[in-house]
Amino acid sequence: MFAYTRYLSEIGLEDLQDFGGKNASLGELIHHLKEEGIQVPEGFAVSSQAYEDFLQSNGFAQRMDQIMNELDREGFTNLAEIGSKIREVLLKGTIPRPIKNEIVAQFHELKQEFGEDIQVAVRSSATAEDLPEASFAGQQETYLNICSDQELLEACLYCYASLFTDRAIKYREDNGFDHMQVKLSIGVQLMVRSDKACSGVCFTLDPETGFRDVVMISGGWGLGENIVKGVITPDEYLIFKPSLLNGKKAIISKKIGAKEKMLVYTNKKPDEDLTLETKTINLNTSPEKQQKYVLSDREIEILADWAIKIEKHYGRPMDIEWAKDGLTEELFITQARPETVHSNTSSYKFYEYKLLEKGKLLTRGKNIGNKIVSGRARILHSPKEIRKVEQGDVLVTEITNPDWDPILKKVSAIVTDRGGRTSHAAIVAREVGAVAVVGTGDATKTIRDGEMVTVSCIDGNNGLVYEGELKWESTEIDISDIESPETDVMIILSDPDQALRISQLPNSGVGLMRLEFAISNSIGIHPMALIKYPKLGDPISKNKIDEMTYGYQDKKQFFVDKLASAVAVTAAAFYPKDVIVRMSDFKTNEYANLIGGKEFEPHEENPMIGWRGASRYYHPDYREGFGLECEAMKMVRDEMGLDNVKLMIPFCRTVEEANKVIETMSEFGLKRGENGLQLYMMIEVPSNVLMAQEFAQLFDGFSIGSNDLTQLTLGIDRDCEILNDLFDTRNDSVKMMISQAIRMAKKNYTKIGLCGQAPSDYPSFAQFLVEEGIDSISFNPDALLKGIGNINLVEGIIEKEAQIRLASD
Repeated sequence: MFAYTRYLSEIGLEDLQDFGGKNASLGELIHHLKEEGIQVPEGFAVSSQAYEDFLQSNGFAQRMDQIMNELDREGFTNLAEIGSKIREVLLKGTIPRPIKNEIVAQFHELKQEFGEDIQVAVRSSATAEDLPEASFAGQQETYLNICSDQELLEACLYCYASLFTDRAIKYREDNGFDHMQVKLSIGVQLMVRSDKACSGVCFTLDPETGFRDVVMISGGWGLGENIVKGVITPDEYLIFKPSLLNGKKAIISKKIGAKEKMLVYTNKKPDEDLTLETKTINLNTSPEKQQKYVLSDREIEILADWAIKIEKHYGRPMDIEWAKDGLTEELFITQARPETVHSNTSSYKFYEYKLLEKGKLLTRGKNIGNKIVSGRARILHSPKEIRKVEQGDVLVTEITNPDWDPILKKVSAIVTDRGGRTSHAAIVAREVGAVAVVGTGDATKTIRDGEMVTVSCIDGNNGLVYEGELKWESTEIDISDIESPETDVMIILSDPDQALRISQLPNSGVGLMRLEFAISNSIGIHPMALIKYPKLGDPISKNKIDEMTYGYQDKKQFFVDKLASAVAVTAAAFYPKDVIVRMSDFKTNEYANLIGGKEFEPHEENPMIGWRGASRYYHPDYREGFGLECEAMKMVRDEMGLDNVKLMIPFCRTVEEANKVIETMSEFGLKRGENGLQLYMMIEVPSNVLMAQEFAQLFDGFSIGSNDLTQLTLGIDRDCEILNDLFDTRNDSVKMMISQAIRMAKKNYTKIGLCGQAPSDYPSFAQFLVEEGIDSISFNPDALLKGIGNINLVEGIIEKEAQIRLASD
């Protein structure tokens, strides 16, 4: 019986004080989830008692206390000096012989079972890490590719010293932990040969918004340190949990990352002695690998399934590390800890930010956080430059790792050249409530040290850094106090990147999702240019298409996959609430601006009332393009199981045209009523109102497009500045049109809603709609809360008037 060590399979969460959070969690996974098919590398743990005996036998405790008492706990100006002193003391220590012998004996037992040439990872596991309220993630060190007894013992000594890295000291100070009461256990675990494959991290919620129904996986080539430390921009995969659990296609988003570096084992020369630090080497990733996803769809779904099972076992959102063995092609879980950011925050607080002016854009990247800050930019190349940083500054640097933590706690924003949404900078930004813009590629070159900048992280996944201190405003809203009105309040949404966050506002679903934004931003290519790709005449467009569709032999599938993903993310965010997707409604001039578009679009004098909407769908010059839209919608509904998606036809001028569109959709596999599919129509042409009785026989619902209906009722081009004063949705003739549309919809038991700004801007217009009996009103996200207030006010007035009438009777 060993006194200081135990196999990981023999420990669990109840052993946290003896073996630390990381080891206890690994043991828990092996012990309880192995039967679920989850693979965790075998190994053993060295107890925290060994650490205590190490300190006692070397007489270190008093000296360490003395050094810690010298720490400047106000400004932490001597943090690096204090940390260095304590680590130097610990590294001069000697591990007692009984502990040494036991560690080596356990290592030899691993070799007997798994082979003499095994490599192990040596990981620090503190007794106060990986807790629900404090993660301690990345505070201590890990040593990889350890092969010999001597290397193993040296790595153990370095693990003990890493309990006093600068960032670990600062983290314990910030979280109120007594330095001498936190003990260190060590985990010795078989290496997964991800140096020959890939590795990454996985969250059982969206790490940015806290949305619980997704698993977010990120990955890169080689060993996992590059992702955690933010060295690379990884691939990102988003998986919808309900679809996975229902056996449907569950990957709703795949984004390829640059994966600039890959960490691998160093090729040792016969006469070369490698140190712990030189056992691995970071290589540039080949262009071919950079353009490939690191995981197959099947592997993504396996990891997501494991993540859901781990979350279920722990009963809370989890932060997980994974690796793929390039020799065996097997996947492994190498770590699992509680997620500590969104699990411990209120879901009822919502902050609304608005940028009131825009300056010169200096750089952009992926955003972390949802707010705006201004501050003085400080370009740093090392955490040793901490003295340059004042509270509230904006840190600009190439990358960060845990050594930067003391600085990151002081700054209002972090801007890095490299890294993704699960990089170290991103994780710490979330923990401390800062914002970050990561993976810019050029921030340290485009931003000047000392200049004032404004960092905006309110635009979907885009983080923007502007020159100067711009004007902006913020509002804190407690959405738990907002009462939902009787009238359904829905959202107008264009940007899928906003969906997971916006879905947390009070709503009854999405009343209008425009496909144009997704086509412009996620695809950027005219669908007919993909269909007719071999015959394209413009070599420049063809080269751009080749570059953007790399990996797609069938160019058409690129359009289908990207469009399906954009809709799926939105549908998943609001599931099971309705998401009404409007099929494409570009004008010809807008279509022509897409890559390859000029070859397929005519020139029109007035595109606003030209070849747009429904008239394109059955026309021989665009029918195949519409077929790609239909294929994408069929994928979302039937393959992904997101049957909350309803489809809406815009600018349908006649009943005959409606029949042609419905027939065309049916030929492309979208049949009304099949798998619950409902079809809606936009009411935006006066003929839609006049023939509402007939249209109601063909569609399940109507949505009034107030801008186009106003334009065509009053005969005003809404883009004509001279006539701006005449363009008013509250005009009596427009209201008569709306009133008649609602009345006919009610008569035919057809749902009807309105999309537009007027109900939030004008309470009287909201009152008109509610009194007419409209079923739903859809608002842009920034007008939603004001719109809800207006409707509640109106419904209160109507209820009061009804009570007065009842009393008088």
